[in-house]
Parts: sequence; C-alpha cells; structure tokens
Amino acid sequence: MTIVVDTTVVIAVITNEPHKPRLIQMTQGADLRAPRSLHWEVGNAFSAMFRQRRISLDDALRAIDVMNHIAIDLVDIPLDGAVRLANDLGIYAYDAYMIHCAKMNGCPLLTLDQGLRNAAARAQVQALEVVP
Repeated sequence: MTIVVDTTVVIAVITNEPHKPRLIQMTQGADLRAPRSLHWEVGNAFSAMFRQRRISLDDALRAIDVMNHIAIDLVDIPLDGAVRLANDLGIYAYDAYMIHCAKMNGCPLLTLDQGLRNAAARAQVQALEVVP
C-alpha cells in the first residue's frame, strides 16, 4: 500500500511529537510518497518554529538528519493540475500538491491537518484520520 504523507506527519515524527507512535504504526509496511516540495515545506515549518522559539537550530538539524533516513519517494507534481485544484478547492498550492499527489497515485493521504483532510474529501481523495 502507498500512502502520501504531508508535512504535518513528517514534522510530528522527526520532532517526536505525541502522535509519532501512532503515525509510525499507521505507515508501517507502507510505501511513503510525497510531492518533491516536502523538503521546502519542512524547512518552512522549522523557520516558523524558530520564530516562535519552539525549536533550536541544533534540534532542527537533528530532525532533518532523521528525516533523511525515512524512505519517502518524492515525486513531481504537474503544476497546472495542482493550480487547478488549488483554484477549485480554494486552498494553498502546497496543500493542492499533497492532494494532487494522492489523486495521481490513487492512494490515501495521511495528515494531521483537519483543513487538508476536508479539502481532500472535497476532491474525492481518501484522507486517513489519526486516532490516538
């Protein structure tokens, strides 16, 4: 089974957030996939965490090292399709990349973001809910 994982899932795992054990359990044995933009989104999340003083540079660099050891197949997403989806759903492009990735691959999306789950449902993409 292939699962598209979004930035919220990756950040939760690599920074040891409370959902980490459940996320690992849900993805065990699955092939993980994400848009190629995942690395930039993780970098953006860390920059926001720096500004909020929620993480140190050393902790972020350790988390990035952990991320580099997770097998995630990063794929190209056609920009025109993602932009159409962003327009149709009224969402940001980064969210559209995740939904379009799941749609292109015929697989579910795993996210901790309720808004993204709602948008995925509107796009007729299965979004897995993380129940502790």
